[in-house]
Amino acid sequence: MHHSFKLLPLALALGFGHAALASEADHREFEATLHAPFKAATAQEGRTFALKFSYPFVEQPQDVAWRLELVDSAQRVIARWHGTERLTNKPVEAKVHWSGRAGDPALRDGVYQVRLVALAKDAEGARARKLSGDDVDVLLEGEDGHRVEQAWDIAVGEPGAVPMPAFRALPTGSGPGAQKAAPGMVSPSSVPATASLPYTVYYANLHSQTNHSDGGAAVSSCSSSESPQAGAYGPADAYAYAKGKGLDILLTSEHNHMYDGSSSTNTSASPATAKALYQAGLKAASDFNLANPNFLAVYGLEWGVISNGGHLNILNSPELLEWEYNSSNQLLGDTFTAKNDYAGLYTLMKNRGWIGQFNHPETSGQFLVNGVPLGYTADGDQAMVLCEVMNTSAFSSNTSETETGRSTYESACKKALEAGFHVAFATNQDNHCANWGASYTNRTGVLIPAGTALTNASFVEALKARRVFATMDKQSQLVLTANGRVMGERFTNSGPLNLVANFANSAGKTVSSVAIFEGVPKRNGTVTQLSSSASTTVTPSNGEHFYYAKVTQSDGKILWSAPVWVTQGTSSASQLLANPGFESGAASWTASSGVINNSTGTPARSGSYKAKLNGYGTARTDTLTQQVTIPSGAASASLSFWLQVQSAETTTTTAYDKLQAQVRNSSGTVLATLATYSNLNKGSSYVQKSFDLSAYKGQTVQIHFSGTEGSMLQTTFLVDDVAVTVQ
Repeated sequence: MHHSFKLLPLALALGFGHAALASEADHREFEATLHAPFKAATAQEGRTFALKFSYPFVEQPQDVAWRLELVDSAQRVIARWHGTERLTNKPVEAKVHWSGRAGDPALRDGVYQVRLVALAKDAEGARARKLSGDDVDVLLEGEDGHRVEQAWDIAVGEPGAVPMPAFRALPTGSGPGAQKAAPGMVSPSSVPATASLPYTVYYANLHSQTNHSDGGAAVSSCSSSESPQAGAYGPADAYAYAKGKGLDILLTSEHNHMYDGSSSTNTSASPATAKALYQAGLKAASDFNLANPNFLAVYGLEWGVISNGGHLNILNSPELLEWEYNSSNQLLGDTFTAKNDYAGLYTLMKNRGWIGQFNHPETSGQFLVNGVPLGYTADGDQAMVLCEVMNTSAFSSNTSETETGRSTYESACKKALEAGFHVAFATNQDNHCANWGASYTNRTGVLIPAGTALTNASFVEALKARRVFATMDKQSQLVLTANGRVMGERFTNSGPLNLVANFANSAGKTVSSVAIFEGVPKRNGTVTQLSSSASTTVTPSNGEHFYYAKVTQSDGKILWSAPVWVTQGTSSASQLLANPGFESGAASWTASSGVINNSTGTPARSGSYKAKLNGYGTARTDTLTQQVTIPSGAASASLSFWLQVQSAETTTTTAYDKLQAQVRNSSGTVLATLATYSNLNKGSSYVQKSFDLSAYKGQTVQIHFSGTEGSMLQTTFLVDDVAVTVQ
């Protein structure tokens, strides 16, 4: 079924019918949620925190041990509470009142965090034992039981706005309220302005169901899952509804094991009927896209079960994956995938080019590989691109975007990152009622290159590049850059690394707190906060690192950037150029119109962007320049770049079209022409070129490329990954 059964009493769940009873074991999962009001209603800042625990379909009573902590920005514990609860077949709730400044008059204004850790174990005795705080801590640190973590920020007093870098909001998609160019933004056809990036943001909900599985219930009567295929509304209805609510992208992710019309196994089901339903869903998305070119309808699978499993979305599979057979031993789908075999599934996905999202992941008991939760495999690393960091209640019938039932999974996503998965954060709604995208304001922001149409291909490419952010506010953006490189990238670095959290909100919201986090892939350790500043410069230790940004707005809504992954080199060399691979568009470069682009007709050497000079077959001169200061104390300095020459010229003797690589002074006077290339240098691949710049130590110079083309056959000069390196 799905994750958010958590607030349903068992009696209501039993309304699914006899088929549901047979599959209860698949859907047993301990749930703990925390509601922490961001702002207090009184001047003393006191407030009540609500803790809710449930365990649908549990077979025997559970004892729940929990710890709640209030910590400040330096991670110092301000207050701590412990408790135990007896949990049977219906949810229980605990409330903790914090007295705020009534208990601590010296408490400073600021943003604090409330953290819950809870663990459920089979009950001992007739009623829950009241344990000491120390006893609870021992239990929580053990390996026994089912453990859940939740954390939310709260504001005390008036924290004040955190200074943020100047950042021009990226243009947004084509739905209602779209901004084709943000205030002050130049048009996409011209050179992007400084502090802006060459992308358009499309807002998505990448987790929802329709009547192809257990969703699609009318809002007026929706309070739980529908029996499979019994809901009133299907994928086409969902896409139309989401488009009308201003979304740009909706994924309907149907439970893979319900295409037989059952939540268990329908042994009388027809494989042809199940497979036809899946194909009908793909066609519904395709037909909607043809009729609505400014919206992207996506149809996919939510694969897996909860108990001893874990749900993940497969976003681009043309096949129905299944493990169930009918009484004639016929597979009720296109392709067999063994239930709970995540390693095998990852390999299939990698081999087929499919991408996935970890849905509402927990830190223990899910996505097991060789018995390890969120166990890493190299194939899984290629296939899994997103981790759901927050979602709203699956059974919310809210249509005003004010749902308060929300859960966060940042701890599990951190665990996945530390395990070695290259995943970006997503936030979705898991809608089962017919309110797709309307229960809350959270969205997954997808960055697609400016000027590129919103299509399945461009959407999948953006997700594979991990160019996404998660936001609880549909009017906000957060883009992390590292030395000018955009979040999602993996690159090698030497010397300092400048991390910048670029934030924008079209409604004027400010930022109350910023956190830059650092971790190490495959360490399986702890992600730590590196900084509380939006712009942070650090020289990482040699080896592998990842970094991501988290921003809390003045209204308590949170954004998470995608990480960047950095391999810090052992060399003492430093790269002086900003945006050396052009992945931030024309930022830090001066270029002729159209030179820096991401056209797939002339591919980049790495990433999506490169500089393309000439290639029009008409008389034309294109230029590309960046100014740099070479330290006087440098032992050496060098320029390198990668060049590919494509040409329709057939001559082997005459240089009709030329590219010059030059060093100029700050006024533009040529100091040296390092090399001249022409149509005679054409080839099928990029070749690296290197030059000594030691003669220019202590000077501010321009690295300048100038391409000239005649009026007949075209010659294209492609330049990428430019570096000025000093030691």
